[in-house]
Amino acid sequence: MTMLFRKTILFALIAALGVASLPFVSASAAEMYDPPVPGQRQISDERLERIWARQLGIYERLGNRFERDEAFIERIQKLIDRAKENGKDVSAVQAALDAFEAALQDAHPIYESAKGIVNSHQGFDEHGKVTDAAKAQETVNAMRGKFKEIKDAMNGTGKALREAIRAFRQANPRPQPTPTAE
Repeated sequence: MTMLFRKTILFALIAALGVASLPFVSASAAEMYDPPVPGQRQISDERLERIWARQLGIYERLGNRFERDEAFIERIQKLIDRAKENGKDVSAVQAALDAFEAALQDAHPIYESAKGIVNSHQGFDEHGKVTDAAKAQETVNAMRGKFKEIKDAMNGTGKALREAIRAFRQANPRPQPTPTAE
């Protein structure tokens, strides 16, 4: 009886979490990215400051990621080489890693070109406060464009690499240690 009660409670909790994750209202970001229509209100200075701060955080995280990617690629390549020595088929993982590495080489110059936008921060002061709303909006839109270029250059290769590694691990699970008899 207790097991049935536990399973029922567990099922109810999972169902409640599933329902809670459903969107009940729709949101639209058209205000920020669409060109302003005459008579339509502009983005507030506070919102521009929040967007700029978020974009600076994204830029910093991208920089950290680009710094760590070389070591990541070397580590994955060593694992591929070791698996290949053990007679495993690593062609899918190797192809995904090669595509990821090529995409990184394409995306890195775009990231570097965004450094000029960050350094000039037109429309913002050194503390991220809006000094000129029109220039600030142009700066935010320029950064958004750079992020889109980086995303397009990467073209989902990171996700493809993760999926290739996951498929390889499922096809080649680690051997489980056998218990020894005493």
